[in-house]
Amino acid sequence: MGQTTPPSAEQIRAARIEYAKLRERDLADKLGITEAQLIAAHTGQGVTHIAPHPDTIMGIASQLGEVMALTRNVSCVNEKVGSYANYTSGAHAAMVLNDKIDLRLFPSHWRHAFMVEKETETGLRRSLQVFDAAGDAVHKIFLRDAAFVPAWDAARSEAALSEQPTHLELAARAPTEAAKSNPEKLNLLQSEWSKMTDTHQFMRLTSKLRMNRLGAYRIAGAPFVRPLATGAIDRMLHDVQAAGIEVMVFVGNRGCIQIHTGPIETLKPMGPWQNVMDPGFNLHLRLDHVAEVYAVDKPTQRGKAVSVEAFDADGGLIFQVFGVRKDDYDSRPQWRAIVDALPALAPEAVA
Repeated sequence: MGQTTPPSAEQIRAARIEYAKLRERDLADKLGITEAQLIAAHTGQGVTHIAPHPDTIMGIASQLGEVMALTRNVSCVNEKVGSYANYTSGAHAAMVLNDKIDLRLFPSHWRHAFMVEKETETGLRRSLQVFDAAGDAVHKIFLRDAAFVPAWDAARSEAALSEQPTHLELAARAPTEAAKSNPEKLNLLQSEWSKMTDTHQFMRLTSKLRMNRLGAYRIAGAPFVRPLATGAIDRMLHDVQAAGIEVMVFVGNRGCIQIHTGPIETLKPMGPWQNVMDPGFNLHLRLDHVAEVYAVDKPTQRGKAVSVEAFDADGGLIFQVFGVRKDDYDSRPQWRAIVDALPALAPEAVA
């Protein structure tokens, strides 16, 4: 818009009417604001501020029956249908774990939350929406069953905060951490990697060696990591679809990781997006954002955990795909065969 001063709440509401068909994220980008600012501008007009802690949000969600859970980053969106049963609270990490909704929640990034009612072409849409300190979406929950509207209304009345501002004070967006390698520690990285007994030990290992995930992948080498061509991501999705096997698809941001466990049945490309459009599970992936891809092999007590992981040009993790653990084994021969057949990165492309 060419403005140096952020638009007022009144201007934001007017723009939403003018560009009614735009998605919230796209309209926010057009206005040069964040999604959280766009939502807050409608406070009192279908928007209610509530406490942003996962205990509050999960408590409400658990009363709403079958809902749609959405977690995204800039390049990938994971949408799952299910209920918010089996929530476990935690000061640093919390989780929801059942056969449909599988989430890892990081409360320190849950800073703004709203109950939102918006008129759409199909009627009034109700959602819980959570944002981080910079105003970027962390997690969203969409009501699906009208039978739970009374529970929604009761929760909104009870959870509403005393202050309901139309303007938010936001922090600067933290930049994506660039790849951090420590070649002097390569031998130690490989030695400790080979001794892992659980995939969760990997992040502790890289932190101890003053690296991060992408930095470690860039230098680890065989047999731990194989750089793949960027086109391997789309190939992998098609191969999983053709094989009819189940996989685990991890999509996240700083505040939430959402996991789909199951098959990939229907792929529908549209422009730069590859889309999984299955009952109860949708995935929307910007293939043109994929800059680096790795096949990763981590040892565990249950066998080798093999993943395919994609990163964007800034070094941000887009998503990860693992084979589904069966019968207490992480190693899945069908998944391993798919990963082994994916095209490697051309030698001249390796930095």
